[in-house]
Amino acid sequence: MVSDFMQKEPNEGTIPKERTLVGFLYDDDALYVGARMYSDNPTELKKYLNRHDSPGSSEQIIISLDTYLDRRTCYDFGVSDAGVRFDRYHPVDNEEERDFSYNPVWEAQAQLDSLGWTAEMRIPFSQLRFNRQDVQVWGANLNRWKPAHNEDDFWIYVPRNETGWSSRFGDLIGISGIRPSRRIELLPYVTGDSRFTSNPTPGDPLDDGSVQNSRVGGDLKMGMGPNLTLDATINPDFGQVDADPARVNLSAYETYFDERRPFFIEGSQLLQVDGPSYFYSRRIGGPPHGEADGDFVSSPNATTILGAGKLTGRLSSGTSVGVLGAVTSRERARVYDSTTHHESRTTIEPATGYGVLRLQQEFGHDASTVGLLLTDVERGILPGDGLAGILRQRAITGGADWTLRFQGGKYDLIGYAGFSHVEGDTAAIRQTQESSTHYFQRPDAPHVSVDPKRTSLSGATASLRGGKRSGRHWLWGGGFSLESPGFELNDAGILSSADDIDSWGHIRYRETNPGPLWRNYGVEVDYSAGWNFAVTHKYTELNLNLESTWKRFWSTYVNAGRSFRGMSDDLTRGGPLMATSASWFVETGVNSNYSAPVQYGGSVTYGRNEIGGWEYDLSGRLSSRAGERWSLSVSPVYSRSQTTNQYVATLDSGTDATDGQRYVFAHIQQSRLSAQFRVSYFFNPDLSLEVYAEPFAASGRYYDFGELRAARTNDIRLYGTDGTTITPGDDGVYQVTDANQTFKVNRSDFGDRSFRSNVVLRWELHRGSTLYVIWQQNRSADENPGMLVGPRSVWRSLKADGNNLLAIKFSYWLPLS
Repeated sequence: MVSDFMQKEPNEGTIPKERTLVGFLYDDDALYVGARMYSDNPTELKKYLNRHDSPGSSEQIIISLDTYLDRRTCYDFGVSDAGVRFDRYHPVDNEEERDFSYNPVWEAQAQLDSLGWTAEMRIPFSQLRFNRQDVQVWGANLNRWKPAHNEDDFWIYVPRNETGWSSRFGDLIGISGIRPSRRIELLPYVTGDSRFTSNPTPGDPLDDGSVQNSRVGGDLKMGMGPNLTLDATINPDFGQVDADPARVNLSAYETYFDERRPFFIEGSQLLQVDGPSYFYSRRIGGPPHGEADGDFVSSPNATTILGAGKLTGRLSSGTSVGVLGAVTSRERARVYDSTTHHESRTTIEPATGYGVLRLQQEFGHDASTVGLLLTDVERGILPGDGLAGILRQRAITGGADWTLRFQGGKYDLIGYAGFSHVEGDTAAIRQTQESSTHYFQRPDAPHVSVDPKRTSLSGATASLRGGKRSGRHWLWGGGFSLESPGFELNDAGILSSADDIDSWGHIRYRETNPGPLWRNYGVEVDYSAGWNFAVTHKYTELNLNLESTWKRFWSTYVNAGRSFRGMSDDLTRGGPLMATSASWFVETGVNSNYSAPVQYGGSVTYGRNEIGGWEYDLSGRLSSRAGERWSLSVSPVYSRSQTTNQYVATLDSGTDATDGQRYVFAHIQQSRLSAQFRVSYFFNPDLSLEVYAEPFAASGRYYDFGELRAARTNDIRLYGTDGTTITPGDDGVYQVTDANQTFKVNRSDFGDRSFRSNVVLRWELHRGSTLYVIWQQNRSADENPGMLVGPRSVWRSLKADGNNLLAIKFSYWLPLS
């Protein structure tokens, strides 16, 4: 029985006012935990219901187990006083590094009484990974969180000014005679959905406004010895329950969204490195890359995943293993010719195989690591299908990485070195060279040029950083990174731009011991600068950050920054260097007590540059528990900005000062108003009805069109001056004359409106088996282009045309071992 808890918050190192008792039992199948949490005032306990992995602001008891006794990783099992279970995995020796994708099948119950509350847990050994040995010794820690007093009690607490988590645990002893289970679990599922379009195209024989689908499939989870787990899936359902947020992207770079599919989320930390994004799982099953032309076209929104598998775990030698493979099908669009009444099919995505391998070895007393990651993408592009010119045939990337820890993690030295190699048709590799990631066609870049005969492209990356991570007051760090001009990750991973050399550093002073006004505060100065491989200075930034938590657990922060003049090698999107102006910004925010049933906060950001650009953002957050079963939240955002050098187009017939091209820019005024609403009702911890809605409105108005006067400047020659004229047309196209030349410039004002919503009924009928009923709506429109948005604009987004999805899915957990 464990009872010697100590406070970490609010009074570090003191004995808690209320006792906590925790005991352990086990049999051949499971570990049992019983806990008694005493309370001097049981009426303070708020039994707030939530769904699994969302305990909220209820009182909690958490059991942490380092089953490998590696002093680096651990599992958490927790339950709130309302009986809400939550579980997570710590992949590194850090209390704040938590992976909620860990999803074991276990049981817990809680009960309030006149003395406080009690909790019972049953954790099957089949859900844990541990070494095969007669006598088990596991690292362990216990944590009780009491939000009514903002009190955090631990059996083994890590002082605020030190690092570490699993490395500080005590030992759980006395378990013997158990064996790692050959875990075999099946999760068959059946699903069906109907999609409805509000306004199908009249006369379209391929779309009558509705589509119905159904499918059956299953997942397999099997233990491969005591340390590894195989996850495999046949005819998988990788549909998203949650919607992606709405965004406006005026840059040349791809928009990225978080992964939301459970198969790819669970154990994802084993397939990542602390460095380049070699693997971005949403590449698998993403939208097809090709397009089809015809009078009427019907294309799939996503590529079908035929099957996928993962092998993950940690060997007794301290080696972590992560392997993933997936195959997606060849996708074809249906094309209808209204003249011949003939329907044909056009290939818009080849069959593709994806592979990821991750190995990481722990060594030394301080749990340092060295690792390797490799990815491979192979596309089955067939002759004559038209995709060879836009997609690379093969992409191989990877590299080594290391984390060297000293003095228990007080100091570290972290680095990586990697490579990329892509192959394909000359047209595809030329497109790669000229893409926004590389811009090899830059006329004033002496170190790169487009080679139209290339059938492959290779590159490299490296980084080294280090610093002091713990200590009473002073922390510091710094480093550098580089990506060579040919470095390319966008087949299996993410890379916005290559040809970069970046450096940074910071120094921080903090106070973690409470004072007369605050609980803690910190002051930090950050520096960063960057160049390309031609040693062209791109940017230098200096930031000051102030943050504090006050006596009543409110927190505030102020950030201010200054960017100095530099040169951009991507503003002209493949053209010459363009000067960037100096700018500054200031941001401040406040947040209420994070453990209160009603939480709120907000932030304000304002910035300007020296050539008339400006921006401000206002955001807020309010969440509340309306009784034990209701949860409400809203997060509004409003922003306005004026950009003075927004890229518009590249045209021919320029002057020698810009290498014979016209690089057209304009001012743009933008506005955005959106809000995310969440309303949830919890019948019990296993049955919930949740509603998410995001009305969104954004606008942009282009004006003061002109062209870059000369490379390496930001001087814009405005049309309508200096011997030029500009005349607007009825079709939104400007006609510009310059001496004897006449050309057209599109005015791309926009007024985006969208409304995205989900209604999800989740019911975990019994452990591991879940029923989902989903209604998803996606409305969008473009109205009042260029006009500032307001509440009326957001309201009108609810009336826009859109699509509806009704879906039902049931999965049943079958443990076979």
